[in-house]
Amino acid sequence: MSRTYIIDTNVLLYSPESILNFQSGDVVIPEVVLEELDNFKRNNGEIGYNARHVAKLIEQLRKDGNLVDGIILSSGRKLRVETNYYEIGIPKSWDKNKPDNRIIQICKGLKEKGEDVYLVTMDIMQRIKCDALGIQVGDFSDNIHSSYSTNYTGRTELYASEENVNEFYIRKCIDLKELFCYCEEKEEYIRPNLIVNEFILIRAIENPRKTALGRYDGKRVVPLIYSNIRPLNISPRNIGQKFMQEALFMECDEAPLVIIKGPAGTAKTLFSLAIGLYKVLETNSREYRRILVCRANVTMDEEIGFLPGSEQDKILPFMRPVYDNLEVLVNSYYKCKEEDELNDKIREFFDKRIITTEAVAYLRGRSIYKNWVIIDEAQNLSPKQIKAIITRIGKGTKLILIGDPEQIDQPSLDFKFNGLCYASEKMKGSNLCYQLTLNYEECERSSLAYEGAKRL
Repeated sequence: MSRTYIIDTNVLLYSPESILNFQSGDVVIPEVVLEELDNFKRNNGEIGYNARHVAKLIEQLRKDGNLVDGIILSSGRKLRVETNYYEIGIPKSWDKNKPDNRIIQICKGLKEKGEDVYLVTMDIMQRIKCDALGIQVGDFSDNIHSSYSTNYTGRTELYASEENVNEFYIRKCIDLKELFCYCEEKEEYIRPNLIVNEFILIRAIENPRKTALGRYDGKRVVPLIYSNIRPLNISPRNIGQKFMQEALFMECDEAPLVIIKGPAGTAKTLFSLAIGLYKVLETNSREYRRILVCRANVTMDEEIGFLPGSEQDKILPFMRPVYDNLEVLVNSYYKCKEEDELNDKIREFFDKRIITTEAVAYLRGRSIYKNWVIIDEAQNLSPKQIKAIITRIGKGTKLILIGDPEQIDQPSLDFKFNGLCYASEKMKGSNLCYQLTLNYEECERSSLAYEGAKRL
């Protein structure tokens, strides 16, 4: 029996063209969903745009036939609007005028008619209520995003003979045929399947304490070349930070995009700023004109408000974490003895436009050249916003996306689907993208920060 997919409003507001992507069954849009879309179409930002986009798409399809009878899609399946089943009973305590309950009515009615009904919704309570009535239901994100626990980490651990590990330091490379990964299911060592730019911890099989660090360049594993540099007197304290420093130091022609995920306290922002300042201040190549820092709390779809002052004054509260990291770096590099001296030096960076801060909203429509761009808290951006940012990057600019997918503040996003994890999965395997996930054990902020990140 062919499946019937009932599409909730939130799915269409998240992915307007999703109605075209269900290849294994017919697609049904309850008439109440059209009413909800109509209410959203005048909204500003991404929600309003997506509501209008869905309306235009359905209008285009309507020209090919009758929406109530069903329109044949390019996949060969039907799309129809359902207007019946008002008499179908639902629990008495449920408000029949509520759109969510009207959608459940339609699902129940079609199920009683004999159709293999499957509701697709991103609403957790809607899924719980459907389950209570025996209606098949699933999250749209389950079909398009992996969970954070299975998200690509950009790093792996492999094994080699002690002799090959020793030769790795001499030859400055090691072939894949000399490397193995341990398969727990088979309880044996097998050949690895690596992804380009993936970072490698190599252990000697005979002596696991003997290790080497490298990166897969698409053909073989080569050693790290930037792990011994101390940008602004900051040194990597663990393997993850060495991998992170390697990715950040790579020339922008080779690595214009770096994605760094990890829990709080793993120095993602600190290293991004330290290496950016090192590139701007200490190199003579003038590779980058300035550092541009944006935080996703000032989003691409929201006004920054009517507080007094300039744009910089308005976004200053959102940039406080950036200033905290700058205080650490400036104090480490310039050895400031007085608080005023420290503040003056930080202010000088901004006065001379060595560092600039900007609301993410103002990145749209720009072409950014020869900038070191840091997008902090990128997990609070949607996939569409991340795409808009990445496509703004011009030649000579390096873009660093950093964040913790387990600390999301936007109600429409979660650890399964957000801009940071979306970019990580979609850019996996690109020669132009280096990425890394830091571990809880690599939290260096404090013992309390480590315990909190791991336990809470």
